[in-house]
Amino acid sequence: MTKIIWQQGELIEVTIADLNDTGDGVGRFDERVVFVPDTVPGDRAIVRLMHVKPKYAHGKLQELLQPSPHRIRPSCIVADKCGGCQWQHINYNYQLAAKRNQVIQALERIGGFVQPPVDPVLAASSALGYRNKATYPLSRSATGQVQAGYYQKGSHQLINLNQCPVQDMRLNPLLAEVKQDIQKQGWQIYNEQRHQGQIRHLGLRIGRRTGEMLLTLVVKDWNLPGIENQAQEWLKRYPQLVGVSLNRNCDRTNVIFGNETRCIAGVPYLREKFAGLEFQVRPDTFFQVYTETAEALLQIIQSELNLQGHEVLVDAYCGIGTLTLPLAKQVHQATGLEVQPAAVEQAILNAQHNKINNVTFQVGAVEKLLPKMGTIPEVVLLDPPRKGCDRAVIDTLLQTKPSRIVYLSCKVATLARDLKLLCQNGQYEITRVQPADFFPQTAHVEAAAFLVLSHLDKGAKSFTKTQIGNL
Repeated sequence: MTKIIWQQGELIEVTIADLNDTGDGVGRFDERVVFVPDTVPGDRAIVRLMHVKPKYAHGKLQELLQPSPHRIRPSCIVADKCGGCQWQHINYNYQLAAKRNQVIQALERIGGFVQPPVDPVLAASSALGYRNKATYPLSRSATGQVQAGYYQKGSHQLINLNQCPVQDMRLNPLLAEVKQDIQKQGWQIYNEQRHQGQIRHLGLRIGRRTGEMLLTLVVKDWNLPGIENQAQEWLKRYPQLVGVSLNRNCDRTNVIFGNETRCIAGVPYLREKFAGLEFQVRPDTFFQVYTETAEALLQIIQSELNLQGHEVLVDAYCGIGTLTLPLAKQVHQATGLEVQPAAVEQAILNAQHNKINNVTFQVGAVEKLLPKMGTIPEVVLLDPPRKGCDRAVIDTLLQTKPSRIVYLSCKVATLARDLKLLCQNGQYEITRVQPADFFPQTAHVEAAAFLVLSHLDKGAKSFTKTQIGNL
């Protein structure tokens, strides 16, 4: 029997059958899995094996023998190199189907749910030109030119960009021209290997509804000669630019923003309209990168909750109150919990600015604050970071038994893990899972899961019991 080659550098023929949660195509060769970036289910391709393990390998697309019907021409000329997007070569409708499948697979495999009630993905209003925020690392070319862009896939080689098709197009002039200004000023670009140099990142932000922009330079220290004059020049050149700031990050880290931001010219925030309210958004504020999709998902949450005005609501991990404040207008009392003091400060200012008086905000870790709530809320909104909820948060919910829980997740694996804990004893039932596309052209998907106490009788409202298997 001829032994099938399975070693690094060899060429194999593979038909791609699936996509994994990092966006790579998945095929099989000799009953072993091969992960291949830049491929689409339905592709038949020649693949070079790059990293070989006993049961799987990572490959590189060498030649496309037969393209998938879901394959399209990318909108970006460097899409095959830039690591900012993974899926520009995939038809958008197929992207949505793949993301829904990603949610279902996580709930079934990690959560143990049988036929979870996952809706079609909430599609983006536009698959391009949507990002209201972009933060670009900086470097110098071999000839000394200042570059800004994203790192090449699987490397630390910067792909220089003068425009980006997924960011709000109004930011493109700043991306192209600010690099030239940094060059003229002679400011040093940070070198992470030597931990030397000044400017680490260029941050751009825009209010999708207001058009107001912020420009932020992430620096190693505050000593940037001539920044005050340059900042004033930027404000004059770009009428929609309302503020220029420096953010200091002096640590050896791949975290982008440091803990301190100083406004150099203009104002330290932009105004954005969201859900009929006006928010102040600072350079380092967390605010959903796709304004319109976030608002559409909020409308689904409001419709599903059907709030009557008498409810008590807690928004855990509330940030600057982006969801807390619109929901507070529909309940008797709302409370936001957030570990970042600066975010709570902004949330309070946003509540005052919008004249919303039935909401309070508390600073601290959710796992410490939630058990101390004097009143048991009827509705709890969870919107944790990628790591999901601390186990103490889950235990508190199981003990206090709020009538309804809405769990928003930016990582479906931790969502599935936490939902399993909430539902495994039959205390809660999932009635609906609504995926949402906040990041078109990437493999990233977010989701909102709606839960009710299993004994809760809503009369005319019928809930589908979600089965859980093999717990």
